[in-house]
Amino acid sequence: MEIEVKNEQIINADGKDSIYTVAYIEFLTILYKYYFFRYHGFMILLQKNCNMNLSSLKPHVENILLEAQLNIDDKLTTVCELLQSTVPYYDWVGFYFRNGDKEELKLKAFAGEPTDHTIIPFGKGICGQVAVSNQNFVVPDVKAQDNYIACSIYVKAEIVIPLFVDGVNVGQIDIDSHTADPFSEEDVTFLEFVNKKVAEIMK
Repeated sequence: MEIEVKNEQIINADGKDSIYTVAYIEFLTILYKYYFFRYHGFMILLQKNCNMNLSSLKPHVENILLEAQLNIDDKLTTVCELLQSTVPYYDWVGFYFRNGDKEELKLKAFAGEPTDHTIIPFGKGICGQVAVSNQNFVVPDVKAQDNYIACSIYVKAEIVIPLFVDGVNVGQIDIDSHTADPFSEEDVTFLEFVNKKVAEIMK
């Protein structure tokens, strides 16, 4: 049924007032998002109390990214929160994207401690290097890297996986860990999957 908004009241196509107001629709949307997040929070607790593996998170990532009631920022933030809360050694999770035509990355979504590094020039640090190389970068020990931007004294390892849309490197997912050398090929494969699904909703 077609509807239009008039003076905060929803008018049906036949000219009759709907029983729903704009405020009521907005309330339902907020309520929906609340229970959507609560559901995924519950699933996170289940994962923590089971033999969690990264593959088991794939359906949750897909469900979040396909959720029609969430905008892209909410989707990316929820994915970050899912990963950071579920994977014990994912202490900070964020998505960086190219900042317009500038040769720099801009932080779009994250979960974990706030960071001052919301803008990263291409070539600087692990993220900046991936923006130029278009290659995965797994860092078992950040202290061994000369070109590294320290985000926290607690960070011991980092993994950055580029995100491609139609073959173009448009951004990346960045994971910081307080655990030394925690990342394996399973992490690489899983994060490539996450980026692939993110790319699908950006086309």
